[in-house]
Amino acid sequence: MDIAIRSGYVVPVAAEPIDGGTVLIIDGKIAAVGPDAEVTVPEGVTTVDAAGSWVLPGFVEAHGHIGVHEEAEGWAGQDTNEMTDPVGARMRALDAINPADTGFADALAGGVTSAVIKPGSGNPIGGQTVAVKSWGRTVEEMLIREPVSVKSALGENPKRVYGEKKQLPSTRQGVAAVIRDALTKAQDYAAKRAHAQAEGTPFERDNTLEILARVLDGELPWCQHAHRADDIATALRLADEFGYKVVVNHATEGHLIADELARRDVPVITGPLFTTRSKVELRHRTLAGPGIMERAGVKVAITTDHPVVPINFLVHQVTLCVKEGLARETALRTITTHPAEILGLDDRVGSLTPGLDGDVVIWDGDPLDVLSRARRVFIEGREVYTYDEARGAGTVADPYYREATTA
Repeated sequence: MDIAIRSGYVVPVAAEPIDGGTVLIIDGKIAAVGPDAEVTVPEGVTTVDAAGSWVLPGFVEAHGHIGVHEEAEGWAGQDTNEMTDPVGARMRALDAINPADTGFADALAGGVTSAVIKPGSGNPIGGQTVAVKSWGRTVEEMLIREPVSVKSALGENPKRVYGEKKQLPSTRQGVAAVIRDALTKAQDYAAKRAHAQAEGTPFERDNTLEILARVLDGELPWCQHAHRADDIATALRLADEFGYKVVVNHATEGHLIADELARRDVPVITGPLFTTRSKVELRHRTLAGPGIMERAGVKVAITTDHPVVPINFLVHQVTLCVKEGLARETALRTITTHPAEILGLDDRVGSLTPGLDGDVVIWDGDPLDVLSRARRVFIEGREVYTYDEARGAGTVADPYYREATTA
């Protein structure tokens, strides 16, 4: 799609804001960003007047379960955890996503155009994550990249799930042992595979060990669910043992060891932050955490963990973190450039930069102001969401019939 969004207050995030700027999108990609007078709009390109509005890249949800934990569907829509195998690396979130989940409409209303969807935290190794756009008929149409990472969990959740089954793992020792055993098998598997390839002999593939070998090769990051500081320390210990790239997810107590995370250059996807302290692991949850970690030098992304917190509240979490000390001038990076960089998606999404996808949101004001609203949302240049002030409701373009339907 070819459009030019003109005369708005353009916030590229990766560059300085432009008051009275143009974002030119050609064939679904950002072709130019700059002051109105410096961007030439080709003939035939649709022009969108954004005067008086803020123009930003679509937000990136770095850790959620949209489409695999469907809202208002009960058991039928719950495909987050395959809790029959503690080592589920062969499982793929991609295979369980329902694009018709109402959460995707909520994402658009909140300016979220990309989401990294992950298996849940019921297993020590949960499966492969996937990045998708927030609009489309099929996962293939929505796909940004897969797999993005491998999800793993430490702490309370896996020990509870399997402890109730009276099987390994039922303790933190057991959870770490299951992960360690699986990665050791993957090391042996990779060595045997290499030998078979060198000898030209047949080799029986194993889908679980194949994906774990990609983690060990550094091809895929390890998204490690860990809330408590001691579990974060275990995450770092395991990463040191096996040499993979770890991304700490949740990091509820990350602020307590922020210096250690910074020293090791370990990024964090933190949240959800609009929750009560519903379990022991959350007793030190604080909206000040992201700011403390940021000041220590940790690269921080913020997540809703949808549906734990509704995905359209992503930016509101950032607002309250600013209130509690997160730097205002870098706050928007936690839901744009930082998640994209942490998960290797920054060649597609996260900022208004030429060459990236034309995912643009027009806001009626500063998105960190809770009264501001996403008015128009574009994914790869196609308008997929519009808010109608007169009706007081948003409309999502129907991906099946390419006609507008009321959300």
